[in-house]
Amino acid sequence: MKKIYIGADHGGFDLKSELCEYLTTTFVEFEDIGVYNTDSVDYPDIATKVCKMVDSDPNSLGVLMCGTGIGISIAANKHRNIRAALCSDTYSARMARAHNDSNVLCMGGRVVGSELAKDILSTFLKSEFEGGRHKRRIDKISELENNI
Repeated sequence: MKKIYIGADHGGFDLKSELCEYLTTTFVEFEDIGVYNTDSVDYPDIATKVCKMVDSDPNSLGVLMCGTGIGISIAANKHRNIRAALCSDTYSARMARAHNDSNVLCMGGRVVGSELAKDILSTFLKSEFEGGRHKRRIDKISELENNI
């Protein structure tokens, strides 16, 4: 199982706390990158911390949360080698890994309930990239990064 780097801003703090507790019970290796309370912070800062960890550790995945998941997913996708997917259902989480080789899962702490979030996270972690025709598309995304 891949190591997980998990982080959230103040809007995702409560959900992150519940997911950290869940990860502890599943014996998945993870590192909580912050935040550690509900004091207001800027979500791009948290996205940057997690994405740098994921980029430097190819055998890892990231999990990010803000209030809606939108802002933190946009910020995460600005980082080279990051394919962040905003998911609010298990099908999207499975497809994010299987077809898009997503390495960062994003969720909205004010949008997704804790039980559903656990299911989404579990699905994301258990799913694998299918490769094949999808690899060609991922390569094209990587080319876009290099041309910007």
